[in-house]
Amino acid sequence: MTTFSKEFSPSKKFSLQEHYELIAALLSGILIAVAWWLGRDGIEAISIFLYITAFLIGGFAKAKEGIEETIKDRRLNVEMLMIFAAIGSAIIGYWAEGAILIFIFAISGALETYTLNKSHKEISALMELQPEEAFVIQADGSTIRVATSSLKVGAELLVKPGERIPADGVIIHGSTSVDMSAINGESIPAEKHINDELYAGTVNLTGAIRMKMTKPISETLFQKIIALVQTAQSEKSPSQQFIEKFEGTYVKVVIFTVLAMMFLPHFLLGWDWTTTFYRAIVLLVVASPCALVASIMPATLSAVSNGAKNGILFKGGVHLEHLATLKAIAFDKTGTLTTGQPVVTDFLVREGVDENEALAMWTAIESQSNHPLAVSIVDFAKSKNVISSEIPLIEDIPGHGIRATTEKGVIYIGSPKFVGKELVDHFADGIAGELVLDGKTVVFMKDDKGIHSLIALKDSLRPEAARAIMDLRKLGIQSIMLTGDNEKTANVIAGEAGMDRYVAECLPEMKVNQLKKLMNEKDAVGMVGDGINDAPALATATSGIAMGKGTDVALETADVVLMQNDLTKISYAIKVSRKMQRIVKQNMIFSISVIVLLIILNFLQAVDLPFGVIGHEGSTILVILNGLRMLNKID
Repeated sequence: MTTFSKEFSPSKKFSLQEHYELIAALLSGILIAVAWWLGRDGIEAISIFLYITAFLIGGFAKAKEGIEETIKDRRLNVEMLMIFAAIGSAIIGYWAEGAILIFIFAISGALETYTLNKSHKEISALMELQPEEAFVIQADGSTIRVATSSLKVGAELLVKPGERIPADGVIIHGSTSVDMSAINGESIPAEKHINDELYAGTVNLTGAIRMKMTKPISETLFQKIIALVQTAQSEKSPSQQFIEKFEGTYVKVVIFTVLAMMFLPHFLLGWDWTTTFYRAIVLLVVASPCALVASIMPATLSAVSNGAKNGILFKGGVHLEHLATLKAIAFDKTGTLTTGQPVVTDFLVREGVDENEALAMWTAIESQSNHPLAVSIVDFAKSKNVISSEIPLIEDIPGHGIRATTEKGVIYIGSPKFVGKELVDHFADGIAGELVLDGKTVVFMKDDKGIHSLIALKDSLRPEAARAIMDLRKLGIQSIMLTGDNEKTANVIAGEAGMDRYVAECLPEMKVNQLKKLMNEKDAVGMVGDGINDAPALATATSGIAMGKGTDVALETADVVLMQNDLTKISYAIKVSRKMQRIVKQNMIFSISVIVLLIILNFLQAVDLPFGVIGHEGSTILVILNGLRMLNKID
């Protein structure tokens, strides 16, 4: 049988090997048919010669593989069992049966190679998307075509419409729309402008752009995704590791049992020596654990490929198995459940104050700050087509707010404590309190007459967050929000998302403690986060799930990465894991049942060698094909 743990490297060699095995198997089958026809006509010598030739042609690849691995690992494997069975059949004169064994075994191996290649389809397709050449802009403005492997950080590149972006970088001239599906699986093109990030392997659709390369080719997001999927495909799950350990012991037991079968039935049951030897050889075939060994790895590889195709990166079979066991999932709030970008929801001014003039004053002051709230306020003013040419003198009061000297006097912007709690309580009939209860952050502006105006902002919930939590609830998984925000804001966001519970004012180290408590309660708990602050919690959880967005931290920290930042993909990942577990159980039960049934039938002399081979190899192919069902999209 095929060894599933070999490192995968997409190349033409794989295809040639596949065709070689299939051609050798078919040629072996033709020789067997001719030998059988000649033997029927009494031409025994030529018939035996053709059977031997069929042995050598059909069995060479598997024999070579089995012997090399036996020497390397210093233990027998299922390939060696098949070799012994074929040789044993020839020794007792069953040339046709031995040759048929080799023929079907070779066909099985060729089909296994073909079906396993299908599970690597996504990573092969990804590697083909990496451009091999790029246009470098020289100092005089001309361009020259070079190999992408020769590009250096800082190089300026020209990317024409319809071309794949050759490296990670930023736009320095022009704008365009980019097909990002190779990176995040999202079919809708993303609009890109000056200073926006670009990723290697994505497609420039509409406009010619100039870009500056910011990362070496070996460190692009595209290459990291490929490396992650390759690592995941080569990493063995606990179940696979157990089966491989079990295989070594099982093969020894089979050989010991076969040796006993060669003698005991003759003395205990009165079988003749030919029957005793024949039944021992059949036992050697039907008791081989090929199907059992193939029960796990094809399904795991297919599940990893399924995830990659749908914007979910699993970092290995072990993490796939863990997802199926989750009873609860903890979520960070900012940037995970919410967009992480506060937006202005309310703008109120004192009676008699012109709204546009007030907003212009806010813009003049806040445009000098890079605080997230200040940026959101300036963006809000731009959306209202309000600008200001005034440049007031700004003094930042850390932890409190801003004091600005303007043409209209000194202005204070900040929290209620900074501008005066009593003034805030009396402004607009105490509306600030209601805004805070709605989970909003309220910033006040005060002049010499009192509260001049206020702006309320809110970090809005991701559009898919509530549906994602509902999907998890349907799967029987509890959702908990862990946030550093205050109680009121946490309560509002948790309510909007439909969380089962939440913990407010939770610092990074407290998140780890909360996760440990949850793991004591629920045993297996996941954690979803988006950045550095969540790294300790992601590492502590049974399964760490990171919001991707192409960040290095997300790719390196978590066990699972959501490349599209789509929370609904969490439930899809869990469905993939659970379906894989079901398929693995089906495969194991089926393969063990077939082995037991064939052993019993052999002992009762109800199954001959050819049918034993068909039952054994057929069950192997069936479990592989069943595992490949994981390549299909899951509803």
